[in-house]
Amino acid sequence: MKVLLAIPNQDFDPTEAAVPWKLLTEAGIEVVVATPEGGPAAADPIVLEGKQLGLLRALLQADANGRRVYREFHASACSESRCYDELRSEDFDALLLPGGHAPKTRPHLESEPLRRLISEFFAADKVVAAVCHGVVAVARARRPDGKSVLYGRKTTALTEAMELFAWNLTKKRLGDYYRTYPQTVQQEVTQALQSPDDFSCGPRPFLRDTASKPSRGFIVEDGNYISARYPGDIHRFSHALLAKLQSSH
Repeated sequence: MKVLLAIPNQDFDPTEAAVPWKLLTEAGIEVVVATPEGGPAAADPIVLEGKQLGLLRALLQADANGRRVYREFHASACSESRCYDELRSEDFDALLLPGGHAPKTRPHLESEPLRRLISEFFAADKVVAAVCHGVVAVARARRPDGKSVLYGRKTTALTEAMELFAWNLTKKRLGDYYRTYPQTVQQEVTQALQSPDDFSCGPRPFLRDTASKPSRGFIVEDGNYISARYPGDIHRFSHALLAKLQSSH
């Protein structure tokens, strides 16, 4: 099996990319990393190192496990990514779309070649898994009738409450770093759905999930589409993706 892991060249979330990569590769699944430009890829340094977060570091920085797994991921898979333009959906069994909210994620979220790939994966009913801002990329991909590929499906993503909470806590120090666009993720994704009720916020995220306690996480599954909200859902999300792939082969 082969999974396409599509991330920005810069500023992607380290946990959301590295944790599923590790689980899939340990299960013997080939994971191909791709970016808008190809070449090297690197995670958001603020989330990774926490240096500019001040007293909020413990709350907003990637946790110890996320940082450790990211170091493995970066050393093994990020030195030379593929470019979206050169890829074909038929060469892969699944598409994985982690998130990332910092400004340098925009070329990824606005990539027309990525939207083409996403549309092709949905048209072929292949597995697509997206978390946080990765769901924005999915919502922007279109079906032949012009509607979003998420129209008629159920999903979650970074919720408005979570996004505005982080932005309000950090805007004096970091400006709009936590607001990728003026419109929140939940607002944009909901507009792409058939009904606002098709967006699920899930329970309040008091605790992040862990490798030993994945049930703390929240995901939404709709056929071969899996979505999650933020790094605190990533272990449950990753296990659901692996299970979906194993059941389909």
